[in-house]
Amino acid sequence: QKAVVFLGDSITQGWSDKFRGHFAGMKKANRGISGDTTRGVLIRLRDDVLPLNPAAIVLLIGTNDLEEKADPETIAANTKLILAALKEHNPKMPIILCKMFPSSATKKRPADKIKQVNELVAAMVKGDGQITVLETWILWADENGDAPKDVFPDLLHLNQEGYDMWAASLRPVLATH
Repeated sequence: QKAVVFLGDSITQGWSDKFRGHFAGMKKANRGISGDTTRGVLIRLRDDVLPLNPAAIVLLIGTNDLEEKADPETIAANTKLILAALKEHNPKMPIILCKMFPSSATKKRPADKIKQVNELVAAMVKGDGQITVLETWILWADENGDAPKDVFPDLLHLNQEGYDMWAASLRPVLATH
């Protein structure tokens, strides 16, 4: 109850319950599920997330939608529904929306589609004081917009260095809430 809830897919699940040594002293809960999609989050939101009465939400979702051939507009529309449900549950709860991370066309996650999703979602929430968009794309995208292998060994999931970088980008935002 009243934890900062990290919500998403296997990348979020990769924090594990110990959050890789980050965010000491902060009450947190991991609701990342491997393979999850925006549709999956919508289905489990009411039973798996909202009953925790989150103090805040850190959301990263959408990469598996691309792998399943969803178009960027559908991913953005589902993200909008997720955000609406979170806002309806608590109109004062801070929501940190992480831009989708780079991956690779070899993983059926081409840079142009990821960028399109990120642009659609950022435009959709622009000016919404409850939602902070975290610019995670630029942390890692190489010159082609792909994930660098030294941080994403399988071109999808972060290694410890990647989680350290993500945590460093989250800390100042979490501190303001």
